[in-house]
Formats: sequence, structure tokens, C-alpha cells
Amino acid sequence: MVNIDWKKAAIFAGGVLFGTAGVKVLASKDAKKVYTNCTAAVLRAKESVLETTTKVQENAEDILAEAEAINARRKAEEAAEETEEETESDAETAQTE
Repeated sequence: MVNIDWKKAAIFAGGVLFGTAGVKVLASKDAKKVYTNCTAAVLRAKESVLETTTKVQENAEDILAEAEAINARRKAEEAAEETEEETESDAETAQTE
């Protein structure tokens, strides 16, 4: 005859019942409402993150443009100073000759 381990059989049956009940709960209208509300919240969060990302990106572009303008001004000022120094040097050279 076959010896049945009733403890294991009871655990298996409990698991089947729990799984079946779990599937029913997950497929219920209330659960669907929860899923829908959670999904809506995630979509709102996504929109918020995208708006923030867009603002940060725009600010970064503005900062980059301003930094490039500053560097262009500095370069122009340095070039003007070099030209001034060369002009003074040429004038001194011409006077000594």
C-alpha cells in the first residue's frame, strides 16, 4: 500500500487554495481599480519628471551659451591686448631707430 504524507498533501492543497484565492483577488474589480490608480499615478510622475528634465536641459543650454559668450569675449580681449602690445612694441622700436 501507498503511504501518503498528509502533511505534504495538506501544504500542497493549502498552496493551491491560496494560489486560487490570490488569482481571484488579483483579477477582482477592486484590484483593477488599484492597478488603474497606480498606473495613473506613475503616468503623472512621468510627466512631472519629463517637465523637470526639460527645464534642466533648457537651463543647461542657456548656461552653455553664456559660457561660450564669456569665452569669446575673453578671447577677443586677449587678442586686443596682444595687438596693443605689438603696436606699442613697434612704436618703441621705431623711436629707437
